[in-house]
Amino acid sequence: MSTLQSRGKWQGALYSFVLVIIVWQAVAMLLKIPIIPTPTAVFTDILQIFQSRMEIHLLYSLGRIIAGIAISILLGVSLGFPVPKIALLPIVMLLFGLGEASKLIMIVLIIVFQIIITARDAVKNIPQEIFRSLQSLGAGRRQIFSEIIIPASLPEVITATRLALGTAVSILFFTETFGTEYGMGYFIMDAWMRVNYLDMYAGIVMLSILGFCLFSALDVAEKYFCSWR
Repeated sequence: MSTLQSRGKWQGALYSFVLVIIVWQAVAMLLKIPIIPTPTAVFTDILQIFQSRMEIHLLYSLGRIIAGIAISILLGVSLGFPVPKIALLPIVMLLFGLGEASKLIMIVLIIVFQIIITARDAVKNIPQEIFRSLQSLGAGRRQIFSEIIIPASLPEVITATRLALGTAVSILFFTETFGTEYGMGYFIMDAWMRVNYLDMYAGIVMLSILGFCLFSALDVAEKYFCSWR
């Protein structure tokens, strides 16, 4: 990714953020109802409650997302079922309880196939001439794997991970509303049930920031590991 492309991506994200804040502020000022506080009030609330009440929820959510994606990337077998994966949530909870295991398993079940299929297709699209050229030079399986397969498939795997990340954040919110005391999903729903709209919006903003930071981390990883692309 060139410096110009990277700069354009960051500028686009900044412009989108500013636009959302402007629209949000306008709607809040126009409607003047408690259910839609101003951005200033929400960000002030984040600063006030982050260390005392929000930080632990954010860390739990971050850990679950990273663990779920890491397991998904490492898995090398297909576990597909001919039903929507979210429908498996009650079964997973019955088998594995309401703790961390069921939440990680749901994240893995939903996103692992995107990564596996993408990696498989990336390897299939490598021209056979490349393999033959390296084999003719006496390369073994380990060298072929490290010199051809990993470099050729890594950009596509990172792209699939980036797409899977959005799904992981969404399913994380859903799973954290069941049988847990920590996590941004729990924090947001708890604030909603207590009619604390400032905390609710603060949680939504922080979950969005978490997702953006993880996306940005993947962009940095792609730039570092796939600089040749």
